Amino acid sequence: MAVDRDLLIQTFLAESQEQLELLEPMLLELEQHPDDELGLAGIFRLAHTLKGNAAVVGHEVMADFLHRVEGVLSRVRERTLLPTEEVTGLLLEALDALRRLAPAAVEPPTAPPADVRALTERLVRMAENGSAPSAAPEAPASTAPAEGLVAAPRRTLRVDIASLDQLLTLTGELAVARGRLAAVLADPSPAAARLAREQHQEADRLLLELQELAMKLRLVPLGPTLRTQARTLRDAAAHGGREARLVLEGEAVELDTSLVECLKDPLTHLVRNAVAHGLEAPERRRAAGKPLEGTVRVTAQQEAQVVVITVQDDGGGLDLGRIAAIARQRGLADPDQLSPERLQQLIFEPGFSTATEVTEVAGRGVGLDVVRRNVEAMRGTVTVSSVAGAGATFTLRLPLSLAIIQGFAVSVGEDEFVVPMDDVVECIELGGERAEDQRGVFNLRGEALPWVELRRLFGLAPLTSKRRGAVVVRHPRGRAALVVDRLQGEIQTVFKPLGKLLGGIPSVTGTTILGNGRVALVLDVGGLLERVLPHATERSPHP
Repeated sequence: MAVDRDLLIQTFLAESQEQLELLEPMLLELEQHPDDELGLAGIFRLAHTLKGNAAVVGHEVMADFLHRVEGVLSRVRERTLLPTEEVTGLLLEALDALRRLAPAAVEPPTAPPADVRALTERLVRMAENGSAPSAAPEAPASTAPAEGLVAAPRRTLRVDIASLDQLLTLTGELAVARGRLAAVLADPSPAAARLAREQHQEADRLLLELQELAMKLRLVPLGPTLRTQARTLRDAAAHGGREARLVLEGEAVELDTSLVECLKDPLTHLVRNAVAHGLEAPERRRAAGKPLEGTVRVTAQQEAQVVVITVQDDGGGLDLGRIAAIARQRGLADPDQLSPERLQQLIFEPGFSTATEVTEVAGRGVGLDVVRRNVEAMRGTVTVSSVAGAGATFTLRLPLSLAIIQGFAVSVGEDEFVVPMDDVVECIELGGERAEDQRGVFNLRGEALPWVELRRLFGLAPLTSKRRGAVVVRHPRGRAALVVDRLQGEIQTVFKPLGKLLGGIPSVTGTTILGNGRVALVLDVGGLLERVLPHATERSPHP
C-alpha cells in the first residue's frame, strides 16, 4: 500500500506540537504536586506516544532522545527520583529541544545536533545518578528541513462531528432554497414577486445561520494558551529570584483561533513583565507584610462580542514618580499636566522602561510596546491601571472574531469607509461651515473635542456638499471626531485584512465589501489618531 509521506509528516508535526504543548503544563503541575500518580502516568504516556510517532516517520534522532527522557521519567515513576526543581528544569529543557527537533522530520538528520547531544548526556546522568550538572546553553543547531519540503504543520482545528452535521444540513437547506428562488424568478406571473420576497427571506435566514455556525467553528477555548504561561512565570521567577504562582480564571472562554495564535506573544510579555517589574523580591514582600509568594492572576471573560483578558499582579504597582521622571527626561510629555491614568499609559511608548538595569527579561523598553502593537493589530485595545503597593492590572479587550466586523459606514465624496463599532461613541450632524485645515478642535457640549477631516487627511476630491457629519470615536487619550460627508449607518460585514503589498498603509487596517457591491476601507482608528492628534490642539477652527 502506497503511503503519502507528506501527509504522514504533516500529521506527525501537528500531533507532536499538540503533545508537547500538553506536556509542559503537566510537568509544571507535577513539580507542584509530586504525589500525583495520574498526572505522572499521563506524562509518561504522552512521551511514549511521541517516541513511537517519531519512529514511524523515521526520525530516529528524536526517538532516541525521547528514550532518554523516558529514562528520567521511569526513575520518577519508580519514586527513586523526585520531581524537584532540578529534575523538572531538565525535562523542560528537553521539551524545548524536542520543539526544535520535530520540524526536522521532513528530512531527519543522521546525527543529533551538538546541543541535543549535550542534553542527552545530562539526561543519562540524571537517570543513572539522580543528578546532572547544569551546562551553559549553546546556540541550537539548525534543524530546518531541506528547501522545497514542508517545514511546518498545516493549521488545523478540531471540529465536533455534530457541528459538521449541522453544517451539512444548512448547506442542503440552502441548496433547496436556491432552487425555489430560481424557479420563482423564472415565473412571469404577478404573484411571483411576493413569492420571491418570501424565498429571499428564507434564504437570508439560512445564510445568517450558516455565518453564525462558521464563526462558532473557529472558536477555541483559551485554556491551553493560558496554561502555557505557567512556564513563562516559572522561568521569569527563577531568573529574578522571585517566588510566584499563576492563577487562571475563565479557561473555558472561547476566541477565534486566529486571535488565539496572535495572543500568545502579548500574554507572554505581560506575564514576564508582571514578575520582573511587578512582584517584589521576597525580603521586600516580607517587610511589607505580604506573603513571600507573589500572585499573577490571568482572567478571561466574554462581554457581548468582546473578550476581556486581564493580567493582574499583587506587587508594588507602577511607580508614577519614576514614570514622570523618565517622561520628562525623554521629552514625551509634561507630567505635571497629565492625569495619573494618562501617566500610566506612557509605559506603552516605544523604548520606555522604568528598569534601572538591563537583564535578559526586562530593561530595554520593548515588551509593552510590542504588546500594544500586537493587540492593536487584532483590532483590540490594552490599558493599565495600578494601585500603589497593591499591584497593577493590564486589560486587553479583543473582538470575538476578526472574520465579521460590526462597523459604522461613512462616505467621503465617492469613497466609502467603515469605522469599527467598538471605537464609536456617537454620531453628530455638523453645520455648513467649512475649515481650511484638516484638523482642529470644536466644542461638543462643553468638551474641547479634537477633530480630523478624512477628506483632507486622505487627499480626496474637494467638498461639493455643505452637509457633513462627524463620528465621535474613543482612543487611549480620550475622544476625537472624524469629519465625513455622509453618515450611512451601522452595518455588519465580512472583514478582509490587507495583503502584504498594502499592509503598510497607515490608518487603514483592512477592507470590506458593502451591500451595494462597493469596496470600503476599514479604518484603524488608533493608528489614524496617533498620526494627527499630537498636532490636533494647535488649531481650533470649527469644522
